[in-house]
Amino acid sequence: MAKIKTTYFCQSCGFQSAKWLGRCPSCGEWNTLVEELVQKEEPEKGGWRSPSSGPGSLKIAAKPKAIHAINYEEHPRVTTTDAELNRVLGGGIVPGSLVLIGGEPGIGKSTLLLQIALSLAGMRVLYVSGEESEQQIKMRAERLDAPTSDCHVMTETSTQNIFRVVEHFEPEILIIDSIQTMQSSLVESGAGSVSQVRECTAEFMKYAKESGVPVFMIGHITKEGSLAGPKVLEHMVDTVLTFEGDRHTTYRILRTTKNRFGSTDELGIYEMLGTGLRQVTNPSEILISQRDEALSGVTIGSMLEGNRPLMIETQALVSVANYGTPQRSSTGFDAKRLNMLLAVLEKRGGFRLGQQDVFLNIAGGLRVEDPAIDLAVCAAIVSSYEDIAIPPSVAFAAEVGLGGEVRAVSRIESRIAEAEKLGFKQMFISKYNMKGLDTKGYRISIKPVSRLDEVFQGVLM
Repeated sequence: MAKIKTTYFCQSCGFQSAKWLGRCPSCGEWNTLVEELVQKEEPEKGGWRSPSSGPGSLKIAAKPKAIHAINYEEHPRVTTTDAELNRVLGGGIVPGSLVLIGGEPGIGKSTLLLQIALSLAGMRVLYVSGEESEQQIKMRAERLDAPTSDCHVMTETSTQNIFRVVEHFEPEILIIDSIQTMQSSLVESGAGSVSQVRECTAEFMKYAKESGVPVFMIGHITKEGSLAGPKVLEHMVDTVLTFEGDRHTTYRILRTTKNRFGSTDELGIYEMLGTGLRQVTNPSEILISQRDEALSGVTIGSMLEGNRPLMIETQALVSVANYGTPQRSSTGFDAKRLNMLLAVLEKRGGFRLGQQDVFLNIAGGLRVEDPAIDLAVCAAIVSSYEDIAIPPSVAFAAEVGLGGEVRAVSRIESRIAEAEKLGFKQMFISKYNMKGLDTKGYRISIKPVSRLDEVFQGVLM
């Protein structure tokens, strides 16, 4: 007989308790413990290759090995036709990896993975959906207008049934849509609960590591924006990707928040069209507005996202505060850093911004954390304050210190090359970046500066 017991799980972090608690001792959240039934099934009803499931059923005890005695054979990554996804994953799909993709409802997670599955010609791909019917997936595949591939679709939510099919089908890539709809017979609670999400993820992880088949899982998110389920879900998988963007705009951003096989600083940019997601190979062109005339408060700065340099538009609006305390509002930029730059401009630059409302916006919906955008932000604020337009052919790439000094930034060569490729004629950088920089090969005019007043004299006077 199966043994059934009741356990309380924290919906925020996955903490287990034998009794109900008002506050979770692990994460400190209130009223997050819910009661769930946990059932310990017999071994013959287990998951992937359980002790009596046929091939591979003999369990050999693991033995410790010296690290130099371990045989290591490097398997080539699976390179897809999606260059943006390859970049985000660190160069392609790693065999045996477990990848989790999360994002807002309707943002395009299922479309992205189905599009990738259809583009992998010559590979056996199994797309398992627990949310859509086969007919719905077929309709979406026809809309994507993807080339014919060896992609098979199955609608199932039981992990045991999925593994029975996988055992005979032997896919080269497995896609699960989504992990919150999967259910294991080892746990009695309903699909989407903390215990079910953890158990199903563990089964798919075991399958990926033992078979060497990459597994992609789609994950739901909560109203706070974090992945639904216990925090251990993100610890178990190899890679966590987040698909971001506003559903009212066409552009989507694929970010890496965890990657055991590559950098976590990369991002991919897509455009949502009627025929699917289009890769944006030159995102700087969509992040810079096309204007017929120069406007005050608008500058172009250089930032790095991973190894990719981007030219982005910074917009500032400075006006007199007529209603008491001045407002300080920023979109896509850290508000505390904005206050710091305003203090530097007032103390070191002599600009009276204490009674001014200041609004700052990073165009394109990006959130910037690169300090190299500081100089562009300061120039945009002063341009709006003085109501003097900065020529659209001028770009900025430097950090601003508390003393009003213009500091050097990393990888200045790639920033200059990106600005030159987009047709900029002049670029302000720190003079401390000039050490070892060969300016003869650039057509763009490079203006080295050391203090903020030198910048304003060069573009505003």
